[in-house]
Amino acid sequence: MGGSRRGRGNRSAPRGSGAVEELDGVHAVLEALRARRRRLLRLRVAMRGGDRGELQSILEAATEAGVAIESVDLDRIRTSDEGGNPQRVVLEVGPLPESTLDAFCEADRKGRWVVLLDGIEDPQNLGAIARVAEAAGAVGLVIGERRSAPLSPAASRASAGALEWLPVARATNLVRAIKYLKEKGFWVVGADVSADRSLYDIPESLLRGDLVVALGAEGRGLRPGVLAEVDHAVRIPMAGRIASLNVATAGAVVLFDLVRRRDGAGAGS
Repeated sequence: MGGSRRGRGNRSAPRGSGAVEELDGVHAVLEALRARRRRLLRLRVAMRGGDRGELQSILEAATEAGVAIESVDLDRIRTSDEGGNPQRVVLEVGPLPESTLDAFCEADRKGRWVVLLDGIEDPQNLGAIARVAEAAGAVGLVIGERRSAPLSPAASRASAGALEWLPVARATNLVRAIKYLKEKGFWVVGADVSADRSLYDIPESLLRGDLVVALGAEGRGLRPGVLAEVDHAVRIPMAGRIASLNVATAGAVVLFDLVRRRDGAGAGS
């Protein structure tokens, strides 16, 4: 059992591979062109005088990838959010491929870390957490089949292109996915505001092995079934009057404190 609807044998299975999405934002577009994990179809750019220097990296990456470049009027440039598209660039792409839990388990790396998201439905939060996870060196991200934000252009833009690189596995059942990863030797750390143990009290020895970091939705947190599978539930110590952090911020605190302690202990050597 690989915990993904795509099965253990398919490491990078496309979802709706015939679909076309419009990816916007300089960072997301540039990283998609560099990563080449999607089908890359066409780059549309609304050029202005003096723009070429600003967009040079994107134009060069598109040329290197063999992607057609079309100069268009600004009204043909749409955006994935309400903030507009000041970069005036859109890349027509296929959907992001999805990975599997088996691919994470077989990653050739000492001390593999996986981030698991339970009920994160806001694409901005999904993208922000993906950005943190990729920067922290996670081998992959696990999201649920339901109650999860889609791997949309808005999520990729919010991730500043990190989702173009970070493998994502979609599990039909997160509890079964966790159990499967535990069978493969992963320990599970879960962020829980009511946990007795502080984040800073995690045993150093735990940081040298394979680890799942589980993050739940704001307000609700990790669901009881998921929390029951967590080996070490931890809270972030708070000195102020606000009882919790935004989930993306909490994820950054947890992941980078664990990275700091792992690296300080020489775990990667």
